[in-house]
Amino acid sequence: MSHTFHHHDSEAVLKYLAAARKLKSQEDIATILGVNARQVRRWEARESDPPPYLSYALQQILPLENNDPNAGKDAPFTFIDLFAGIGGIRQAFDSIGGHCVFTSEWDTYAQKTYLYNYPNNHQINGDITQIQAVDIPDHDVLLGGFPCQPFSIAGVSKKNALGRAHGFADETQGTLFFDICKIIDHKMPKAFLLENVKNLTSHDKGRTFDVIKRWLINLGYSISYRVIDGAHFVPQHRERIIIVGFRNDLKVDFDLHQLDLPAKGERKLGEILHKTDGTEPFLPWDGDAYFDHKKKKPLDKYTLTDNLWVYLQNYAAKHKEKGNGFGFGLVTNESVTRTLSARYYKDGSEILVSQGKSKNPRRLTPRECARLMGFPDTFKIPVSDTRAYKQFGNSVVVDVMSHVANAMLPHLTAETEITKARRSKIAA
Repeated sequence: MSHTFHHHDSEAVLKYLAAARKLKSQEDIATILGVNARQVRRWEARESDPPPYLSYALQQILPLENNDPNAGKDAPFTFIDLFAGIGGIRQAFDSIGGHCVFTSEWDTYAQKTYLYNYPNNHQINGDITQIQAVDIPDHDVLLGGFPCQPFSIAGVSKKNALGRAHGFADETQGTLFFDICKIIDHKMPKAFLLENVKNLTSHDKGRTFDVIKRWLINLGYSISYRVIDGAHFVPQHRERIIIVGFRNDLKVDFDLHQLDLPAKGERKLGEILHKTDGTEPFLPWDGDAYFDHKKKKPLDKYTLTDNLWVYLQNYAAKHKEKGNGFGFGLVTNESVTRTLSARYYKDGSEILVSQGKSKNPRRLTPRECARLMGFPDTFKIPVSDTRAYKQFGNSVVVDVMSHVANAMLPHLTAETEITKARRSKIAA
């Protein structure tokens, strides 16, 4: 299995390399990639495999005409992946047969992880604010886990707010939500799925969320939203708001509150922790980066040093005296953890795995974090531990997204007048 993954990745890079070589010399390409020309020659001669993340760098040299225009044309629906991160939402929509036609993510380390894991027939676009809506391909679904920036709620006349007048653009101007709205307004996809932190609903006494709802409704969509806890699917409490919208003309009756969710807290941490009884699978793409297969245990570097463990215990005791709930979260096989955060790399305090009385607790390894977020073991982690912790801490619980994606699927594949027209335009 590992061979196919690896082979597929390097074949994609070699395809880009061949196309780039029509435009530039080995020396030029070597300079751009930060390697020596001999290395480029070895890749071309297939003496060694190029790392998959080079796809991204090579795509920057290329006009994209070398991509297969028919890729994904038989897919039941197409989607775009905005604020993509490491592709947690994409993972869910790929799994139900969707075809991704456009990706935007500005963080270069997240781009690297994304390119390692998804066969893109398009380059990753950086800053969404620099992209014109007209340049984005047609798509059926817009996906976006957009960052919640403060909204400036301007005093706008009621007349403007009720019509679709762009007079109230200054409410959201300067926020990334506005960029999503521009794309929806221009492309009018069948549906969208937006994801955000739970307290989006209460931000600025609820006014921010009122603006978001009003905008999406005024764009011509019926919307449904719900806060869902990841603990329905994985052993982690992680509450996130999901907003789904369907274009009004589709007359879709979609209610996230009618989704049946598995009982919360049934999945326990022991299911995702490395197995120390000899049954931990060996993943060629991880090797022994996180787990020592000979000694059958996670690497010692994940165990807290005496200094850090003493510090965390003192810190917790101090806050307990003051009546604050601050402290570390010590967990066992039977636990459901707190929310994994992007700052987990700092001290790991929100999720510390107990290793018994005689040993300090340990952090989760990046592979365990991947599992805690619902990523399969085939998901590759090509970045440092620090970056990996940030990336998983910023991600979505894949299983939550898959559950919602499956519920959306029948409505996405239904033929409509607009899609029929689009199909006949493509056929012509």
